[in-house]
Amino acid sequence: MTATSFIHRFEPASRAGSPPLLLLHGTGGDENDLLGLGQMISPGSALLSPRGRVLEHGMPRFFRRLAEGVFDEEDVRRRALELGDFVADARQRHGITAPVAVGFSNGANIAAALLLLKPDVLSGAILLRAMVPLTDPPKAELDGKPVLLLSGQADPIVPATNSARLAALLSQAGASVTHKVLPAGHQLTQTDVALARDWIGNVAAEAA
Repeated sequence: MTATSFIHRFEPASRAGSPPLLLLHGTGGDENDLLGLGQMISPGSALLSPRGRVLEHGMPRFFRRLAEGVFDEEDVRRRALELGDFVADARQRHGITAPVAVGFSNGANIAAALLLLKPDVLSGAILLRAMVPLTDPPKAELDGKPVLLLSGQADPIVPATNSARLAALLSQAGASVTHKVLPAGHQLTQTDVALARDWIGNVAAEAA
């Protein structure tokens, strides 16, 4: 899986010590969608932003679903491994360390799958409105990887029980999970941006 197999954008780092970010858009987004968010939460970071390769009614996604909230789990696994190969190739090509995934909705779900299926690909993750991606995930060893999970209290797509289950699943796999439920729906808010910025600043400080 080469870097050219995903349509993508790459913005090189402009500040030393800022962790590279893997930006993963939601349904109907593209490789440009989260560049502004990445710049807001971690100014100066290298940004790697692929476009999902699955189309649903013409809208890009990172994997197939059978209905809203019902995933084609065989496709989730296959697409997560493809994405992991793309990231590995892009790391070599651009000379970056393992990125922190910043995923929204469908992008957050593929990031969670990547954590469970190929833990070495990411150094951590910010999961915005994520769901459990696999009903029977493999046993992953996340060895303290930092994960920020931001859920919406009034999210019509992600039930509170599901996001709580994802937090527990990642914690049981060894991740250092911070889970916050915000007074919000499925869309992102300024609070999401502020929390993500503070969290990634702490992660970068601890890694320095």
